[in-house]
Amino acid sequence: MTTVRRAVLTLPAAPLGPDNPLPALRAPAGAGAHAVDARTLAGLPRDMARGIGRAPLRSLLPAPVRDGYGRERTPADIDTIVIENDRLRVTVLPGLGGRIHSLLHKPTGRELLYRNPVFQPAAFALNGAWFSGGIEWNIGATGHTTLSCSPLHAATVRAPDGGPMLRLWEWERLRDLPFQVDLWLPEGSDFLYVGVRIRNPHERVAPVYWWSNTAVPEDRRVLAPAEAAWHHGYDGGLHRVSVPSTEDGVDRTYPLNSRHAADWFYDLPEERRRWIAALDPDGSGLVQTSTGPLRGRKLFVWGTGRGGRRWQEWLTEPGTPGYAEIQAGLARTQLEHLELAGGEEFSWLEAYGPLAADPATALGDDWTAARADVEQRLAGALPGAAVDAAYAAWREGAADTAPVEVLAVGSGWGALEVLRGELELPGTPFPESTLGPEQRPWRELLRTGVLPPPSPGAAPGAPLVAGPWRDMLETAPADPSTEYHLGIAQWHAGDRAQAVRSWERGLKQAKERWPLLHCLAVADEEDGHPERAADRFVEAFEDYAERAGHADRAEFGGRTGFGEGPGSETRAAAVGAALGREAVAALLANGRADRARKLWSGLPEEVRGSGAFRLLEIRILLAEGRPEAARAVFYEGFEVADLREGAEILDELWARITDEPLPDAYEFRMRPS
Repeated sequence: MTTVRRAVLTLPAAPLGPDNPLPALRAPAGAGAHAVDARTLAGLPRDMARGIGRAPLRSLLPAPVRDGYGRERTPADIDTIVIENDRLRVTVLPGLGGRIHSLLHKPTGRELLYRNPVFQPAAFALNGAWFSGGIEWNIGATGHTTLSCSPLHAATVRAPDGGPMLRLWEWERLRDLPFQVDLWLPEGSDFLYVGVRIRNPHERVAPVYWWSNTAVPEDRRVLAPAEAAWHHGYDGGLHRVSVPSTEDGVDRTYPLNSRHAADWFYDLPEERRRWIAALDPDGSGLVQTSTGPLRGRKLFVWGTGRGGRRWQEWLTEPGTPGYAEIQAGLARTQLEHLELAGGEEFSWLEAYGPLAADPATALGDDWTAARADVEQRLAGALPGAAVDAAYAAWREGAADTAPVEVLAVGSGWGALEVLRGELELPGTPFPESTLGPEQRPWRELLRTGVLPPPSPGAAPGAPLVAGPWRDMLETAPADPSTEYHLGIAQWHAGDRAQAVRSWERGLKQAKERWPLLHCLAVADEEDGHPERAADRFVEAFEDYAERAGHADRAEFGGRTGFGEGPGSETRAAAVGAALGREAVAALLANGRADRARKLWSGLPEEVRGSGAFRLLEIRILLAEGRPEAARAVFYEGFEVADLREGAEILDELWARITDEPLPDAYEFRMRPS
């Protein structure tokens, strides 16, 4: 019989640390890695170009940036939920985006996924912290979801066959949409079934993005029912190529044949069954298939170059085999978004399981025969009609079923939206009991029309930016806290001039000036006033340092600014470090190295010793005309824990110091030189 149970997984893990306390007013930092240049865009099919241009993110609001993690790992217990029958054992991480950590085929003892032996956050999610391995559920916008390292609601539900099913659900805040992921193992099945639903409870049309990403060992061949693919590298291009060979005649269906990191979005014919497989030299491995709405299939590779190898090491530990990703999404490419009408939903079913093909055929040179062999084996193991029938049984008889036993609790944001909109969402309850400290001020605004200010000395609360909340803020009694949040909501809506006016009104009355000064500094920076932006960043930093009680050395561990309680000093230090990092960077961008040096030198030693601030030190030294001292910092060694995907800052700084090759420890380039 199938069982669903709680368990604990112990892994070497780097703590997530506190979220960045500053509002995420800027566009996602890694957006450039997924951009398409204008000339390429003009030559694409019209519907693809329209999907690529649909509703790009202007900011990450209301999600926070998650950059408080480091790279020191110690053994940690991670809560899991295990789904098991006599054929498969599935390990799920409800506190980390609901990711499937392991998919073990019990009769053969084979792990079907790439299973990361550590938990090491890195800056790949839209809002920062993300980790590699397993199967992840990406919703929101192009990139890894902001929920990558966040808890989801989880509960047992009755599956279509009467057995237990695991339901994961949450409210995705970038697009303001609820979603659910239902996982079950029919008795005796070699395949894990996954039912997914995204609902739009609003009257307006919503942009929608979904990709299920599966990490597999990279010593595989990846097959899909396609003869062409859209190739996307880190140079802004997107062009159609043949499969399995590209223009250079190299078979790119083998991940280790690629030198550089790249995406291949397979162009599946409309009439063909949706599937993708990754098979080892024996012809065995994992296959993923789905109902028709999950249209896209993709292969991602890190490449064999120095940058790709370094990223693989960065995400795990030395000596760990590398991985590639096979993915499935709603659109042809991850650069596109679909439209979901108000009151409607997208839903589909996926299946994951083992596949054994004839290695001589599936791994042979005849691509047509290789695909046919895999498709025939898949039809024997799991007919397409069975997938369609499982979807119908789930959607009609189980998707709306109420949870039986709660196993984990996510955020309170969904409960707040259900209260505001008086929503009915069968199957995915967001009970009022899940409201927490972040939601309580907004609950009061909803109930009374007044947004309670934070307690004296406390930092601003988490923002909300959707239209109904903005309307409530506009009619609420004005005070500095309300003006701060109103400005953030107006900024998100694209009304930047009005946002600046709201922040300026709040600043006239504010005792705690640094939150409003920081927002105004970002506005100046974005509007082309870098000198004024730098002055305001510095003023925000100095205001916080003074109020923290350590204006002379900016050591932020005294009066915390967050009240008493566990972790308050850590959160307070995060405010000071975040403001200091912004101020130093802005001063350097304006050629004010002397002022940047003074501010940097006044930071606590533990802050200056972190990788991000060693990187700022190198920039200061170069601005001071001291390349040998900057070179010495490189030789001493440092790690920038939140280095972004596609970032080339280390290479750029090294090139200003010397013509020597960049040391391997700092080689993270993901595109050809």
